[in-house]
Amino acid sequence: MLPPELKFERERILQFALIRVSSGGWTEQTLQSATADAGFREVMARRAFPRGINDLIATYLSNADDAMLEALGNRNLNTMPIRDRIRTAIRVRLEQNSNHREAIRRLIALQSTPQHATAALFALHRTMDKIWRAADDKSTDFNFYTKRALLAGVYCTTTLFWLKDGSDGFSATWQFLDRRINDVMQLQTLRGRYDERLKSFEPAVVKFFQALTSRM
Repeated sequence: MLPPELKFERERILQFALIRVSSGGWTEQTLQSATADAGFREVMARRAFPRGINDLIATYLSNADDAMLEALGNRNLNTMPIRDRIRTAIRVRLEQNSNHREAIRRLIALQSTPQHATAALFALHRTMDKIWRAADDKSTDFNFYTKRALLAGVYCTTTLFWLKDGSDGFSATWQFLDRRINDVMQLQTLRGRYDERLKSFEPAVVKFFQALTSRM
């Protein structure tokens, strides 16, 4: 657990790190340089982030989750159809991070490596769970896991599209997002016809996601 008394120092270091990762990547050197940029002695990097760059990444992703939830709290999601709740959540998440696209691109590259893949999967699951809970999802059965898995597919593909999008106001990304949500809605319709077949996969899927949750 990160030391709560160093929250100010952690946030300030992260602020400078986001400037540096665009060119230097998510590295220990970036963390050390950001600590100096923030006006702290070198030892503060390890005090504020005991696991080094892993804690810096975790802090960034946690902050992004919190900022998204705060913004969604002002959007009256409960008055929207479920597809619009999900669309709004993903759009808010990406728009809030539009100034950090290169940092996110480099983060995805890092998370694709074997040593970071597991932590990346945990973080993705947490974010998908927060989005569904913000959308007032109350499922507790097999749907709990399939919804988060389907949303992860929509979120990840949309993020990759957004990273390359040069359209005005990311209009192409929002159109892409709508198409992906439409695909999922159609899949959910088809799923109703194959519930019995899908149930044969339920134990394995549930076991997988429960393992993820138990390690958070």
